[in-house]
This record gives sequence, structure tokens and C-alpha cells, in this order.
Amino acid sequence: MLQINRLTFRPYHDNDFPFLQSLLQDPEVVRFIGDGNVRDDKACNDFLQWIYDTYKNGNGLGLQVLVNKQNERVGHAGLVPQTVEGKNEIEIGYWIAKKHWGKGYATEAALALFAFARKNIEVDRVISLIQRENTASRNVAEKLMMKIEKEIILKDKHVCVYSVQL
Repeated sequence: MLQINRLTFRPYHDNDFPFLQSLLQDPEVVRFIGDGNVRDDKACNDFLQWIYDTYKNGNGLGLQVLVNKQNERVGHAGLVPQTVEGKNEIEIGYWIAKKHWGKGYATEAALALFAFARKNIEVDRVISLIQRENTASRNVAEKLMMKIEKEIILKDKHVCVYSVQL
């Protein structure tokens, strides 16, 4: 479990399923995630199982629930294994629940994940996959000194591959 100034990262548990559903079924939260569509209950459950599967990789990988000092779940973030154009990568990913937008949680979480990756993960860089129109997430990536490496198409969306050396 990672703790930083205002946030605690902790693994997902089955009792977090309603929170995960609230993220995946909010059109504004998922607007720039994957294909941009909300997910039904089965797809939410499949997503939770995918999160659990990423934990099997060890090294602190996978999306973690973000809990603030008031013990509220505010979103999730993590170091996520991704395959981009056939290459294995580690992505710094973050989603914040709409009611907590604009509070700096994404930046705080991303900076902590960058520091964690630098000390604990044996990779030479990390990436973030951000849809071109997602200016808020692009701003977070730029605060980590990430630069756009290239643009690709994922799930019919234009996605910027941001990267930074560790």
C-alpha cells in the first residue's frame, strides 16, 4: 500500500465493485477511456477481474483504489501493463470520480506512481496513453515531464503515447 500526502493507494477488493461501477458507468468519466462508452454490469465485473489479473504480475502493478484523508474513494490509479504496437510497456494510468475533479488528485497520484516506478520497477521508461482531446490528462502527463512520442489509433480513437525515461 502506497501512502502520499492526501491519498492512500490500496488494491481493489470485491466490496469496491459498486465504486468501480460508478466510474465505468459515468459517461463523463469514461469519455476518454477505451472506446468512450459506459459499461454494463457484466463488463464492469470483467474489468474488475482484469484488475485482479494485473495484480498477479507483482511489483505493485495494477490499478489501485485512491482513498483520500476523509476515507472516501476518489478514483483509481496505477502502473498498468500495456502492449503498444507489439511492445510491452508500463502505463501510468489514473481516473478520478467526477465529484473529485479539479482537486489535483490525478497529478498527485501520477507523481507518486512515477516515483514508485523509478525505484521499484525494472523498466527504462513509463508511458501514458491519452486521447488527443483529453486536455486534463495531457496536463497531468506534462507535469511528469512526459512528451508525446507518437500518436496511434486504439479502439478507433486517436491516442497520444506520452513517455518519459526513468
